[in-house]
Amino acid sequence: MNAMEILVTILSVFLAIFLLIATILAVLLIRVTLQIRRVTTKAERAASNMEAVAKNVSSVASKAFVGKMIMNAVRTVSSKRKGEKK
Repeated sequence: MNAMEILVTILSVFLAIFLLIATILAVLLIRVTLQIRRVTTKAERAASNMEAVAKNVSSVASKAFVGKMIMNAVRTVSSKRKGEKK
C-alpha cells in the first residue's frame, strides 16, 4: 500500500463518519422542529382561549358596573323619597 491509498482510506473513513453524524443530527433537528411546532400550536390555542376569557370577563364586568350604577341611582332616589315622606 502506498501513501495515496492510505490517504484515500483515511479520507473515506472520515467521510463516512461525517455522513453518519450529519444524518443523526438531521433526524434530531427534525424531531426538535416538530416538537417546537406542537408547542407553538398549544401556545396559540392557549392565547386564543385567554383572549376569549378576557372578552367574556370584560363583558360581564361592564354589565355588572352598569347594574351597580343603576342600583346606586335607585337607592339614592328611594332614600330621597323616604326623606320627603317623613
